[in-house]
Amino acid sequence: MAVHVLHYLHQGRAQWGVVADNAITPVPGEFNSTAEFIEANPVERLLVLDGPTIPESEVRWLSPVTANQQFICQGANYRQHMIESGMDPDVKKFNMIFTKATSCIVPANSHVVKPNAVRFLDYEIELGLVLKRDITSRETVTDENLHEYIAGAVIVNDYSARDIQIPQMQFYKGKSYRTFGPVGPYLCLLEKGDFPKLKELVLTLTVNGTVRQNDTTAGLVYGPAETLTELSGVQDLHTGDLLATGTPSGCALSIPSPEKQRAAAQLPEAEKWRLFLKMQEDRPQYLQPGDVVEAQIVSYDRCINLGVQHNVVVEEAA
Repeated sequence: MAVHVLHYLHQGRAQWGVVADNAITPVPGEFNSTAEFIEANPVERLLVLDGPTIPESEVRWLSPVTANQQFICQGANYRQHMIESGMDPDVKKFNMIFTKATSCIVPANSHVVKPNAVRFLDYEIELGLVLKRDITSRETVTDENLHEYIAGAVIVNDYSARDIQIPQMQFYKGKSYRTFGPVGPYLCLLEKGDFPKLKELVLTLTVNGTVRQNDTTAGLVYGPAETLTELSGVQDLHTGDLLATGTPSGCALSIPSPEKQRAAAQLPEAEKWRLFLKMQEDRPQYLQPGDVVEAQIVSYDRCINLGVQHNVVVEEAA
């Protein structure tokens, strides 16, 4: 049975608690990182946690992934998103990996600050997976042993400055502005029997009440087990680190068709990117100050319900 955990601020103190029916049962102890919390609190212990509760309405949300953890991301990892990005999911044979600065992590109900220099601000709902243990050498992760490596799941919104990310080829910079990484509200800790549901989660993102993204994790191209196996041969991973698994179709970004990309490749660099930015100007889907973005991830049976992110886009202070 999955357990939904909230990291929150109450009476001036950061705490962790189990959430059920809009009430929080605090978890005893002080935990300075997501890693410390996960290591000290196996899901079996939290299932039987008892004690006085706090109304969720009386606390302030914090991110369940703390800024002292790694923030690793997969790109172009849903079939339909790959197709709308001009890629063939049956031909692309590599797992696109990048990172975001952990200073972009904010609580799930934070404002998203649109930098004055950014013209094309985009949204990306993603399933985030939080590691259960360290991985410091090459390992083989499978669907059968995935529960040994993943503690639970969160919502991530990978906000992106497309005019930085694409023309400058700066994934890290374009996706790492402060506030560009809301996480939570809930960290859903999973038991072994919950893991099959990771393949049937429904992701929905709306802007001003209109659905922009809606898909299920069945559309993932590179799954968590395959990705962790690959990453284990590259770098160290640690308990509490965050893996964002990619976004479905429906982003504001418009990618030229493969034919147009081949034609543009013959143009001078400056002209190629001028045409690309002109194409984006015609996309009203890009976010503007005042827009309200909501993101939700839930399983069909609602046993996994990662809550709802609610972000208002605001202008950067002068």
